[in-house]
Amino acid sequence: MIKIGLFGGSGRVGQRLIHLISEAEDLKCSAVFVQNMGDISIDGILETTDVSEFLGAVDLVIDFSLPEATEILLEGLIKNPKPTVCGTTGLNQHQQNLMVEASQTSQILYATNMSLGVAILNKVVREVSNSLRDFDAEIVEMHHRFKKDAPSGTALTLAENVAKGRDLDLNSVRVSGRDGNIGERTKDEISVMALRGGDIVGRHTVGFYNDGEFLEFNHTATSRDTFAKGAIRAGRWLLNKENGLYNIASIFE
Repeated sequence: MIKIGLFGGSGRVGQRLIHLISEAEDLKCSAVFVQNMGDISIDGILETTDVSEFLGAVDLVIDFSLPEATEILLEGLIKNPKPTVCGTTGLNQHQQNLMVEASQTSQILYATNMSLGVAILNKVVREVSNSLRDFDAEIVEMHHRFKKDAPSGTALTLAENVAKGRDLDLNSVRVSGRDGNIGERTKDEISVMALRGGDIVGRHTVGFYNDGEFLEFNHTATSRDTFAKGAIRAGRWLLNKENGLYNIASIFE
């Protein structure tokens, strides 16, 4: 039986994880880290605000929280290593550096999107971007009204793969807004636009546009179970790996 600890168990994906884990014969949700003890209450599951106590009660961590909570987790992992699947987006540079440090003594899989379809999409758009270098690359993402970071982590990862396909530095060519008389589109720019509204779980479109033709790739998530199931699959895969930092595409290698 694999004892799983949830960071962000009171969130939308966390709640689905609790349900799906309870249905699996080889998994048990043994602990939930909650910064506000009023957020969640489940019989038989350790609820704690102490990261050391949390890590001591689990075999595997799944994190769908907020950047500041993930930072607490990563600091804890440096002292008490555990295999960890992290799906928190919007991490700053310090938090990314902490993840690299923690991965020296733990197996960590980080993905801005746990969907297996998005994992394949990232591989596809990188190859297409390389083949269609003269096409204009544009990315549009849509999410529910409650999403805090923009553009989404998934959209930025897709943009990184588009840029890598063309040997470009994304930070030098990314555009995330257009307004006013800004002039013509530059050749290398990669646009990443964000839309927010309603209860949209997630939709990403990567388009390659040229004179007389265009090619678009769409991925739509219709349920948060997509991300929860992907994280569970990633966790099972991660348990037998050596220490290091992995991504969702590693599962297919």
